[in-house]
Amino acid sequence: MGFGTLALSGTMQQDLLGSTMPLYPKAPHFAPKARSVIFLYMDGGVSQVDSFDPKPQLAKENGEKPKFKVDPTVFNNNGNILKSPWEFNHYGENGLPISDLFPHIASCADDLCIIRSMTAFSPNHPNANYALHSGHILSGRPSMGAWASYGLGTLSQNLPSYVVIHGGQVPSGGMQCFGSGFLPANHQGSIFLSQHPVLNNTSFQESSANLQKKKLEYLGEMDGALEARLSHSEAIESAIQNYELAYRMQMEVPDVTNISNESEVTKKLYGIDAPYENTRSYAAQCLMARRLVERGVRFVELTINPGNGDRWDQHSRLVDGHQKNAMAVDQPIAALIKDLKSRGLLDSTLLVFSGEFGRTPFAQGTNGRDHNPQGFSMWMAGGGIKGGTIYGATDEYGYRVVENKLTVHDMHANMLHLLGIDHTRLTYRFSGRDIRLTDVHGEIIPEILA
Repeated sequence: MGFGTLALSGTMQQDLLGSTMPLYPKAPHFAPKARSVIFLYMDGGVSQVDSFDPKPQLAKENGEKPKFKVDPTVFNNNGNILKSPWEFNHYGENGLPISDLFPHIASCADDLCIIRSMTAFSPNHPNANYALHSGHILSGRPSMGAWASYGLGTLSQNLPSYVVIHGGQVPSGGMQCFGSGFLPANHQGSIFLSQHPVLNNTSFQESSANLQKKKLEYLGEMDGALEARLSHSEAIESAIQNYELAYRMQMEVPDVTNISNESEVTKKLYGIDAPYENTRSYAAQCLMARRLVERGVRFVELTINPGNGDRWDQHSRLVDGHQKNAMAVDQPIAALIKDLKSRGLLDSTLLVFSGEFGRTPFAQGTNGRDHNPQGFSMWMAGGGIKGGTIYGATDEYGYRVVENKLTVHDMHANMLHLLGIDHTRLTYRFSGRDIRLTDVHGEIIPEILA
């Protein structure tokens, strides 16, 4: 009946388009462990000594002056040693210590690789955020999601390769943290809201779909003519591709982001019905993230909700701020891990939980903590990560790294490695040289890999 010929024609057309469509799937450098990343961005800086790095010495010296050299802090309002207000308990087969801030995440201890030796390049939010996302403390570089998109494309031609599910808290440094920098604009993060509609322009504005299609065809002709006169313009080509993707998204996005058809058991697992409003909001983000990676989106990033106060940035009232932030994200993140696992997706999805830096083991004033780039904790799970493990260490106060120091370059190198990308080979020619996400740094850490 000719269907074989039709299928072959479609396949050949896709192969031909692959050379010109920037989001077309690309082959990795080697067999990947993960096909997608979900980055759980803890904006503001979670306190490592109150979450994943217990320090009994703080309790012993609580209220005393620090006996170690204190580096300049952001506000230089440094108080005495402040013990953690939360208790730590041991979880999982290997007894990973996790504080009472995260009882739900603690139930997933066997899936976590807790890294206690992360460091930041800057104690300031904007610069540390730029570094966390792009490997460079100044703005304008491509974000890690953009690099993943550039290196691998997307497995779904109806959705962007890099999606940011925006809880409403704009990070210090602005939305350019999710930008594409000097890479083609197709690779920048597409911002979805956590509330409905997630995009305000996913519904047709014309009287019919056919009329909209004709308008887009005419717009494409004009852009194509301009591109021809300019002897190929990457910016115009990106604009054409973005218009075409936006048209396809109008069909796909409403279905992907409609979590109402999830089972009641699943929605309850995530906390869609939780008493705390911000838990419900973050639950929707996590559930949407799972639905996106199911459909082949390469990189999904979640931001936090502004209703918790000042991010994880508790310069005062540590207990109130950290408790509210933890209440918002703890149950949904644990549910995401368990849901991915039950669907057979955890092995192919890398989860990364991190802020831009940590916090001091001594008080700012009397009941807060200032910024600490010298040492903090993050964790990874899923896609090729060795679960139930701890890597690196800080000193007895949780202030400075003393074992297996890591930087964002190392984090990015290992994330790319798990996606099947050699970070030293993922380059883009700009300003007269080949530039990469990890600059001239970044080491693969075998101890954290399964």
